[in-house]
Amino acid sequence: MSENTGKNLPMAQPSGCACCSPASSETATTPTGENTMNTQTFPVTGMTCGHCVNAVTSEVKALPGVSDVNVRLVPDGPSTVTVTSTEPLSDEQVSAALDEAGDYHLARS
Repeated sequence: MSENTGKNLPMAQPSGCACCSPASSETATTPTGENTMNTQTFPVTGMTCGHCVNAVTSEVKALPGVSDVNVRLVPDGPSTVTVTSTEPLSDEQVSAALDEAGDYHLARS
């Protein structure tokens, strides 16, 4: 029998969560104590499987200041790569990491 601890889980923001937000390279800033964390979303082409997700995650996570990388894989279209970092990343930094990971590219609008 499970005991209710009375703890409430936080609700998602009205604008949606990272997995269902529109794909763009927008930046959001979230204050965390004295540090500020930035969240950016990048549309990426060329990803087709879990291996692609692991390769891209590994290379983007190696960029300076990156603390988290989440990928929403869309095998037949642009996948969404959401990056949390201490400083905003440039498209050039992300493109270089994608190149190191394999034949992956930022989707152009």
